[in-house]
Amino acid sequence: MDEELSAQDPEHEPVPAGAADEVAARAQAGVRPGRMPAIYLGHGAPPLVDDPLWVVQLEAWARALPSPRAILMVSAHWESAPLTIGATLDGVPLVYDFGGFAERYYRARYPCPGAPGLAAQVRGLLSGQEPVTDLPGRGLDHGAYVPLSVMYPDADIPVLQISMPSLDPERLLEIGRALRPLRDEGILIIGSGFLTHGLPFLRDFRFDAAPPGWSAEFDHWAAEALDSGDIDALVNFRSAPAARYAHPTTEHFAPLFVTLGAADASVPVTTITGYWLGLAKRSIQVA
Repeated sequence: MDEELSAQDPEHEPVPAGAADEVAARAQAGVRPGRMPAIYLGHGAPPLVDDPLWVVQLEAWARALPSPRAILMVSAHWESAPLTIGATLDGVPLVYDFGGFAERYYRARYPCPGAPGLAAQVRGLLSGQEPVTDLPGRGLDHGAYVPLSVMYPDADIPVLQISMPSLDPERLLEIGRALRPLRDEGILIIGSGFLTHGLPFLRDFRFDAAPPGWSAEFDHWAAEALDSGDIDALVNFRSAPAARYAHPTTEHFAPLFVTLGAADASVPVTTITGYWLGLAKRSIQVA
């Protein structure tokens, strides 16, 4: 549990005219006919659902994508070895893995169907590469259900969450590569984290706070690496500018590598930019 922020009354960015159209156009440019993209997004904390701009952006992104047959979620908030498959049945409670927020955020629901068929496919694709186990009672954590509740609010798409068995970028890239065939079957692979996540170094807890220098510096570095498709630089992110402040722990950057592994050689498309609490919201899509 790391989202423990005691924000006051929200002060959000205004929603610029055309914000939804801009995200949709970027997302549509990263769609290949007959194949589901894979994405990496910033999931925010539970109050994301009350942020007018971010909600507009995530809603527009989802509308611009093909309709998924199911969703495979890899969240920063589940590290467990061996790789663990979460609940595949309907009705498993959510995991409220956060503290310090208003009571209403602990009453959130996201009653999506389970995805036992997808779980079987994941086991098959990872056979011989990663040991896999099951945790039937483990529901979706906030890194999964918070963005999904905005992007797919009807909760009618089956969702499966798997754990990260390691934070090693190369190993996560290999997991993404193994899961890549799912995209040809209409499965949306989502890596859910935050491009910068230096919570111990935040001093201004307004939602519209200007980014600290370390957050902007790492975001700019990552933008250049992503825009040039420089996977090697991203794998070696610990030597990037301000990395030790942007990611004092690395679990929020790690899901990016599952998404990148699930990609072909194409350069990612950046769909969302900007900052929230000064943390970089940069999110990408791969074809």
